[in-house]
Amino acid sequence: MGPRVARSILAAPALLLALGAGACARKGQPSGGPPDVEPPRLIAASPDSGAQGVPRNVSPTLAFSEGMEPRSTGDAISIAPRIDIKERRWHGRTVALVLAESLAANRTYTLFLGRGARDRHGNLLAGGATVVFTTAATMPPGVLEGAIVARGFPPAGNYVWCYDAARGVTPDSTARDFDDIGLTDHDGRFRVVGLTVPGRYRLWVFVDLNHNHSFEPETDILAPVDSLFALTPEAPVASGFTVPVANPHAGGFVRGAVIDSLGGTSGSLMVVAVAAGDSLRRVTAIADSQRRYELQLRPGSWRVRAWRDLDHSRDWQPALEPASAERRIEVAPASEDNSVDLVLAPPPGGR
Repeated sequence: MGPRVARSILAAPALLLALGAGACARKGQPSGGPPDVEPPRLIAASPDSGAQGVPRNVSPTLAFSEGMEPRSTGDAISIAPRIDIKERRWHGRTVALVLAESLAANRTYTLFLGRGARDRHGNLLAGGATVVFTTAATMPPGVLEGAIVARGFPPAGNYVWCYDAARGVTPDSTARDFDDIGLTDHDGRFRVVGLTVPGRYRLWVFVDLNHNHSFEPETDILAPVDSLFALTPEAPVASGFTVPVANPHAGGFVRGAVIDSLGGTSGSLMVVAVAAGDSLRRVTAIADSQRRYELQLRPGSWRVRAWRDLDHSRDWQPALEPASAERRIEVAPASEDNSVDLVLAPPPGGR
């Protein structure tokens, strides 16, 4: 790869190349030296990001800041719209892609490097990377740029699938049938570029929580974005929007204070949450010195109570120990409720 490619790809990162945040220098692992903990970086690509008039028989190449683990990195490389990669040929830190078919005429492609790419020491490529190029004479001007608000999962390295609404398709999670793609950075920001104008587009957010490059409902997230984005020659860019995405598998946090005006000092202030549908499922916490507590609970209905554990048994003795009234709460996925305060009352005997 000539120096022109490296200069070009690094000269305009804000325009069309979305690189994951990473360290600024390559770090090796000399014998007896400290372990390599720096994430690798994509430092050059051919075609360049933003390249126009790319030959349809091109063999794209990617160069990295250090030696990569071939299998995991090769598996993390894909192209949208889908073009199968027949072979990945490694030469040192550079991989050349042999495509199974020629690129289509007058079409824009995104070569993307997703989760799972790692160097030979196991350090993941932070955030992933995208390279956008077109076989057309000019790059289409359409751009969608926004940010996901991640709840219950890391914001970086997630996929934003883009579909031409005119196709009227529902995503096939196994077919990689999207028309374009973006990757989120450490702040959840993403850009989908090279879209045809005029056009209308829909977005879906795919969070590959088990890192196997395939959507599995039991572990992963595939969330549609409600908005339909219409791009026109007068307004080819839609930006500044946010997309809230919650992990339906993630628990929620319940926080609050135990309010004790009875003047007691013995024992610990305990809080217990019991699942409404399963009395054997319990989560307990001890209030801190400020009488604050925190519980992490699975989504669903819970019954929450506080008490002063005078005998240190961690079991409430209703006839002897001050306790709050039971509160019923609903925990939504990846939620936070910081206002569940519990007020202690004396036991029936008045102690």
